[in-house]
Amino acid sequence: MTAVVFVGPTLSPEAVSDCLEAKILPPVRQGDVYRAVQQNPDAIGIIDGFFEGVPSVWHKEILWAIEQGIPVFGSASMGALRAAELADFGMIGVGRIFEDYHSGVLQDDDEVAVLHSPAELGFQPLSEPMVSIRATISQAQSDGVLPPDTATEMLRHAKAMNYRQRIWADILGALDELPGMTAFSEWLPTGHIDAKAEDARAMLVQMSNHLAEAPLPPLNPVRTERTLMWKALRTRVDAGQPAFDRSVLDELRLDPELFAHMRERAVLALLSGEDALRQGQSPARSELVKQMEDHRANVGLARRSDLMEWIEANDLNPDSYENMLADGARIEAAAASRAGQLDAQLLSELRRSDQYIDLRDRAISKAQSAIPAGASGSDRLRVLVWYFESRLDQEVPDDLDSYAKALGLAGRDAFYELIEAEYLYWHAGTDAGAAE
Repeated sequence: MTAVVFVGPTLSPEAVSDCLEAKILPPVRQGDVYRAVQQNPDAIGIIDGFFEGVPSVWHKEILWAIEQGIPVFGSASMGALRAAELADFGMIGVGRIFEDYHSGVLQDDDEVAVLHSPAELGFQPLSEPMVSIRATISQAQSDGVLPPDTATEMLRHAKAMNYRQRIWADILGALDELPGMTAFSEWLPTGHIDAKAEDARAMLVQMSNHLAEAPLPPLNPVRTERTLMWKALRTRVDAGQPAFDRSVLDELRLDPELFAHMRERAVLALLSGEDALRQGQSPARSELVKQMEDHRANVGLARRSDLMEWIEANDLNPDSYENMLADGARIEAAAASRAGQLDAQLLSELRRSDQYIDLRDRAISKAQSAIPAGASGSDRLRVLVWYFESRLDQEVPDDLDSYAKALGLAGRDAFYELIEAEYLYWHAGTDAGAAE
């Protein structure tokens, strides 16, 4: 009997082997379960998986495995999340974390997310999962170490932190004046509870028992719908193309200027995401719709079929595409919240990139040749069409107010004044050139 287990920071390979003889694979990502099914294992166990930066395992992969008659177990981390979502379709969830997600006690992915070292260093956990913080604080209360009010404040403080920053030393340092914290600090080294590891071991034991018993009668699983995206994933995996190809980034590094630009955008997305998480904010549906409309207009995806083909071609699925839109919405929100602080920083960045002098000289020239507003003899629509279609080679935006505010202006009137001045300046230069 053979088993496959996807595991990373929750348990070491040695800890897995103590409970179950299995083929141990790294944290699961998109396409990995489909690959595992092709080896025809007798059971698949999912403990850890990637949450960001790498496309997550698809629900459909797990349903496909179940449809092939392979029991799929989930626990502790990504496994608990997927098991809670797919329990009604035959995935076997194990442990308290799974039960809390399935019942709705837990809902946020960050409850089980941790920062960890790379594969080369064995996926060592570098932060504390929120579920283990909850379990430890609950045990400390039961042991009479923590007063209820202190426990409540510790949970509130830890939950407000980004999952990468949840480290006991930092939590204790920020709350060291609360009643009971000295006793808790002394109790913690021996009282600490690793909730994810406990649930993972329980899952491995259940898998071992399952493999040792007589085979269960075949299930009647739901047939996996053969969508275009599912077929595309299978084709890509069968062709040996990884869902996340590091070579793409290597190609990017060959263009230093583009790499520097994309790196800054990536850092901005990470910082704005952490900012939103600290404030407990998430983009509204209307903001995501606007991001999608802007993206489709910029890339030229007029029809829904065009959009779906683009998503497929970019190794995305609808969920990861929505995450991409959410990144854009959070960046805009972060920029809007700091609008009053951006001007000085923008000027600094212009000087750093050696573009300040050209723009300053152009502004001086425009001011010296200024023509009174309205002297163009053109209505607003003509100026807007000239600016967007002739200068920028794009369509006039539907929402000019939002467009203007994204540029740091008060609204459409201020934006029109800006482009009318440009229209007059450009045409004055053109006419002068013609007269010469």
